[in-house]
Amino acid sequence: MILRDPVHGLIAFESDEERVVETLLDTKEVQRLRRIRQLGFASLAYPGAEHTRFSHAIGATYVMKRLLARLRELDRSIAPEHRLNPQLTRDALAAALLHDIGHGPLSHMFEGTLPRSEPHESWTKRIIQDPNSQVNKALTNIDPEMPSRVTQLIAGQHPFTYLAHAVSGTFDVDRCDYLLRDAHATGVRYGNYDLDWLQRSLRFAPPPPDGTPPALAVDGAKGMAAIESFILSRLFMFQQVYLHKATRAAEWMVRTILRRAVHLISNGANLPSVPQAFRTAAIGQTPSLDQYHALDDTSLTTALHEWEECADPALADLCKRQRARKLFKTISLPNHPNAQRRIDMITGIASDITEKAGLDPKIYLGIDVATTTPFDGNEDNLLVVFAKGPPQRPVDVSFILGCIDAKELRRTLLIVAPEVRNDILKAIDAPT
Repeated sequence: MILRDPVHGLIAFESDEERVVETLLDTKEVQRLRRIRQLGFASLAYPGAEHTRFSHAIGATYVMKRLLARLRELDRSIAPEHRLNPQLTRDALAAALLHDIGHGPLSHMFEGTLPRSEPHESWTKRIIQDPNSQVNKALTNIDPEMPSRVTQLIAGQHPFTYLAHAVSGTFDVDRCDYLLRDAHATGVRYGNYDLDWLQRSLRFAPPPPDGTPPALAVDGAKGMAAIESFILSRLFMFQQVYLHKATRAAEWMVRTILRRAVHLISNGANLPSVPQAFRTAAIGQTPSLDQYHALDDTSLTTALHEWEECADPALADLCKRQRARKLFKTISLPNHPNAQRRIDMITGIASDITEKAGLDPKIYLGIDVATTTPFDGNEDNLLVVFAKGPPQRPVDVSFILGCIDAKELRRTLLIVAPEVRNDILKAIDAPT
C-alpha cells in the first residue's frame, strides 16, 4: 500500500509485517476516524485545520515504521532476545495506528461533558478487546494474543520499554506526527522540528542490570538540539494553537450546549436528532460500543443544528450562535497564585452585568482554565548517552529544558456573551 501524505510525503506499507496496517485500515472503527477532526474547533481560528484523526493515525504509523527501521540499525548493541522480531513489529505498527481509535467527537472537549463519561483511552481499550469489534477480529486472526499486547503498548506498559515509550511517552510517535501535522494544517510554523535528525540521533541506553530490555536514549553529542526543538515546538503549539482564545471560547460554548442538552434530556425533554450514545449517557448509562461507533463529528453537529429550533430558548440561542460563528468573547484573567480573590471579584461583577442584560449567568458566563506542562524531567523516559560517563536525563544536560522543567503553562479566561463584554471591561477597568 502506497499513500501520499502532505506532511511525510510518500508513505508505503509494503512488507509482510506491514500488511497489518492495510488490514486494520479496512475496519469500520478505523474508518470512523475519518469523521473526527483532529483539532476540533481550531478551524474557527485557523481555516486550514480540517484534518482528521484518520490522517494523523496513518502519520503516526509511518513515524513508527521509520523508528522501527532505526532500531533495527542499532540492534547489534543489545541482547538478541531484546531485538525486534516480526511479532513485535506488527504489534508496534498496530498500536501506532490504533492509539486514537476510541477518540470521541470534537477533539478532547467531548470528554468529561457527559455523565459517567470515560476518557478516550478507555474506549480504545474496549474497542480493541471487544470480540465483536472488527479491529479485534482483525488482530485475533493474526494472533489470538495480539489484542492484549497492542493494548499494553498503547498504555505504555509493555515489557519492551523502548517500544512502549515509543507509543506512549514524551517523544512518542503520536506527538512526533501531530506537531508536524497540526503545524502544517494551521500554517503555524512553530510546530516544526527536525524529525529526521531526532530519529537518527537515537541510541539504546545501557542494558539494565536486571536483564530487562533497554530504554531508548539519544546521542548527547548530536541529538540534544533536536530534543530541545521538539519540546519547544510543543510549547509554542500550545501557546499559538491549542490554547487559542477563539478555540477555547467555541469549546466552552459547545460544552455548555451539551450540558444543557443533558439537563433537558434527563428531565424528559424530547430533543430532535439526539445520537443514541449521547441519549444513553445523558440518562447516566454507559453507551454500547455500537452506539459509540455511530457517534462522530457529523452526528453531533447535526444534532446541534436541529436544536436551533428546540423549545428551550437558551439551547436554541447557543446552537445558532455556534453554527454562525458568533462566538463568545474572552477576557484574560490573572494567573498568579494569589489571584483567586481578584478572579472572584471580576466574576461577581460580570455575573451582575450579565443578569441585568437578561441573560442567565449560568449559561452565558463562565471561566475557562487551560493548563499544560510542556516538559517534566521527572516523567521523561528518554536518556542522554555520551561516549564517556553514565547516561543522564535530558533536563540535567540541557539549559533550555532545565529552564522550563515542570513549569505549567496556564491561561485563565472569562468567557462572556459579546453583548455584555464592553460593559464588563468598563466595570472591571480591564485593558481591551
